[in-house]
Amino acid sequence: MGRITSRRRVVRTGPDGTQHVRVDTLAVEEPLEVRLGIEVLNVTMRTPGDDFDLVAGWLVSERLVRDTGDLLSASYCPGLDADGRQTYNVVEVRLRGDAATSRAARSTWTTSACGVCGASSLDAVKVSSPYDVSADTLEVDPSMLTSLPDRLRDAQSVFERTGGLHAAGLFDRAGTLLCAREDVGRHNAVDKVVGWALREGLLPLRGHVLQVSGRASFELVQKAVVAGIPMLSAVSAPSSLAAELAETRGLTLAGFVRGGSFNLYSRPERVRSPAGR
Repeated sequence: MGRITSRRRVVRTGPDGTQHVRVDTLAVEEPLEVRLGIEVLNVTMRTPGDDFDLVAGWLVSERLVRDTGDLLSASYCPGLDADGRQTYNVVEVRLRGDAATSRAARSTWTTSACGVCGASSLDAVKVSSPYDVSADTLEVDPSMLTSLPDRLRDAQSVFERTGGLHAAGLFDRAGTLLCAREDVGRHNAVDKVVGWALREGLLPLRGHVLQVSGRASFELVQKAVVAGIPMLSAVSAPSSLAAELAETRGLTLAGFVRGGSFNLYSRPERVRSPAGR
């Protein structure tokens, strides 16, 4: 399997201009190509690891699969580097017949920074979801919600070594961490979590909370809705379009979740008010 981290010599420069050489740990970023037979569905830059979860989650986001039975198999294809070693950078999937023939039109390149820039038109960015998260009866306590960033951070083993990865974590209504994934791309981290849930047969993710380590973008709201997740919590700010989409789809969007406080941008009734206030 490809390495998750690599070591590199750097020149450390202090405030007074003094320099010394040290070895730094970096998060690895490599391409992953997804194939359906001989057709290339997607190429994305990602941190190696949990690749099948990443592919499965991307397929869910693209509405190519809805449940475990739609994804018949995922396997690495032969791919060799200059030294003849397997790169593990090409994954071939087999989909159930109707899923394979209903794929959305999309170009084949995305970066680790942007997951929707490969869409063929602006209309293609706004996707429908097979699940109605607006009807979800999830309710959580404020204290539980504010505890999620620290619980996710405790699970970020690679971030502790590199400081260079985003993370996403899936929690149940009691605040139990079910799955945490890291990646150089925030959308990849979410896809890895959703893909894990698909492979575990858990979709739709009713009654769950998705916690992310950075900001809440339009795309992350969309991925949560498509997976049936009723609440998205972020340690930073949401975009205006993310808040609008959350309101439209009935998803509870929390931002600036840190230090015991947070903002609720949509469906605030899912977070209980403290007694007597």
